[in-house]
Amino acid sequence: MLRLRSFRLPSYLVLILFSFVAAAPFVWTILASFKTGAEIRQSPPTFWPENFTFDNYRTILNDPDLNLALFYRNSAFVAFANVFATLFTSTLFGYIFAKFEFKGSKKLFWYILATMMIPAQVTMIPGFLILVKLHLLNNLWGLVLPAFIDAFGIFLMTQFCKSIPNDLLAAARVDGASEFRIYRSIVLPQLRPAMATLGLLTFMTHWNAYLWPLIVLTEQDKRTLPIILTWYSNQHSNQIHLTMAASVLIVMPVLFLFALAQRWIVRGITLTGIK
Repeated sequence: MLRLRSFRLPSYLVLILFSFVAAAPFVWTILASFKTGAEIRQSPPTFWPENFTFDNYRTILNDPDLNLALFYRNSAFVAFANVFATLFTSTLFGYIFAKFEFKGSKKLFWYILATMMIPAQVTMIPGFLILVKLHLLNNLWGLVLPAFIDAFGIFLMTQFCKSIPNDLLAAARVDGASEFRIYRSIVLPQLRPAMATLGLLTFMTHWNAYLWPLIVLTEQDKRTLPIILTWYSNQHSNQIHLTMAASVLIVMPVLFLFALAQRWIVRGITLTGIK
């Protein structure tokens, strides 16, 4: 017992050290957003703001060329639409692959998993040509429809669905419940931790996506926040304090959702490790 405790202390110290290293850039970004331009450029740099100010945020929110409400709406639509679509298809296919045996089911499952090995850059040109044929360029649905099927999500939900007792599903069928009723009333409640984890990962992926939205969306009013942040940074290349404030405004929704779903995310990761 004493050896175990003596081993834990150095481990905790190393984890705390790495936590500070990982958090330092983000903490500096937040603090820099409250500094003046002169203070950010001074040498040696300061860590804590000497003249704490909200002027950077006022400038961004009152900038007539930066319609943050519009770009927030674009990013929110893309992120939430992908979350709902991914959770629906992943849980449904996960339930089917875990609890139903049909001809070619295993081959289809492994085929879906094999798509995870294909780099996204390989499918960009075919995906772009498909969107051209469907007239979905400069359309936010062009960022949603190609992401309806998520191989990782299907794999994750399949593993969780395998842990649901077959006797529970058989009892529901004996009571006359349809397969969709079983999926909605029995399977989905059992998958909440995994759905919270997958939902947040999907939200972060599409909220922070840059390259694919940059290719699909060429009109300014259709673009999402990461692209607008790059544009704003280029327009104010000598005003780092404004760029820092804009970065904080963009990342805040992700932090807010993480705080709300933290309990379910920890449970999902823990149960995944147990399985």
